[in-house]
Amino acid sequence: MTELSPKLIPFCNRLFDICVATVACIILAPIFLLIFAVIKLSSPGAAVFKQQRAGKDGKAFTFYKFRTMKIDVEPLGPSPKSSQDPRLTRVGRFLREYSLDELPQLFNVLKGNMSIVGPRPLYISQMAEWSQRQKKRLLVKPGLTGLAQISGRGELTREAKLELDVQYVEKANFWLDIKIICATFAQIVSRKSIYEKKYSKTEYTRGENS
Repeated sequence: MTELSPKLIPFCNRLFDICVATVACIILAPIFLLIFAVIKLSSPGAAVFKQQRAGKDGKAFTFYKFRTMKIDVEPLGPSPKSSQDPRLTRVGRFLREYSLDELPQLFNVLKGNMSIVGPRPLYISQMAEWSQRQKKRLLVKPGLTGLAQISGRGELTREAKLELDVQYVEKANFWLDIKIICATFAQIVSRKSIYEKKYSKTEYTRGENS
């Protein structure tokens, strides 16, 4: 089988992202509207949460997700470790457990900030804490889902997730992406490992609110 020219790979990846995100947005449009309305009616504040995250090559971009927390909480605080976290709204618990809060990132994909598959976008401030190897995760666009998300997600420490992100960058190919997408759907249905159990080997307190 003839391999694609390296020059064509970014084009093909981008075409894949646009096609998947466009179809998903059309199919999920009624769900988008329903979630937007329920959030607005159930708690004060904007329905869509926006935050600056680190993208490809470390460049900042505006990251979108449906708001799952109350408006008076610290936006850079630790991720919830259970559904009983008092910062979560009642609707927010449901959205997180089914990963519906991540749906607005399809618009990040359409804008070109993110891909369907890639390392999850983390805080810009966290880049200073990474080793040179861990910074390899910035060589590709961040994704809606990635290798770390299907390999344990909340059960993994920060260090384990970063290593899996780097492994993805080193092995990235179309069939790996398809495998990750299929495994992601299986995880959403099973609702496994939604909440962070232990952020780091040293229980580092700042987490990723995504």
